[in-house]
Amino acid sequence: MQRTTAVTVGLLVVLGVVLVLVLGRGSSRPAAKAASAATASAPPSASASAPTPTLASAAPSEDERAPTSGSEGFDTLPDGRKVPELPASAPKSVGFGVVLISYDGAQSAPKDSPSKADAKQKAIRLLEEAKQDFVAAVARGDRGSTADAGHVPRGVLEPAVEYPLFLLEKGAVHPEPIDTPRGYWIVRRNK
Repeated sequence: MQRTTAVTVGLLVVLGVVLVLVLGRGSSRPAAKAASAATASAPPSASASAPTPTLASAAPSEDERAPTSGSEGFDTLPDGRKVPELPASAPKSVGFGVVLISYDGAQSAPKDSPSKADAKQKAIRLLEEAKQDFVAAVARGDRGSTADAGHVPRGVLEPAVEYPLFLLEKGAVHPEPIDTPRGYWIVRRNK
């Protein structure tokens, strides 16, 4: 019975995340806040970390970009290049966890959210913890952080999030925070 309940909760969480991500491609919506709250109750999973290549940052920093309410501006890499197509060898779907660090102007961000620059500094600090103990970093992240967000297929997330996530090794934490319409994400590929 407990396994059935856990599976049901997991499926609901995945559905909630997919809804947030799909609806998040447009403007900010109240449904995203409710679905985001649902993901915060997801069960944690085991921690693991592996080194991965970084995406170099040479273009204007994320701190210099204005916050957006949709997904525009999230189709380029930190260095300003357009996100390339995923290679055919990339998986069709991945399981992942996320530490969310909201900032003022991000979708569904609380009214007392820090500036984008302050949120990035917090994300950088939490990233080091996430590499050692992802579950502990999730606990220190903002509401909506979860060690297990479920599975997501290709084409749901913004390209700047999807590309590095789908290229991560299983158990690896991406080596830098990723700017999303919802705030900075520290992602780990679970499956």
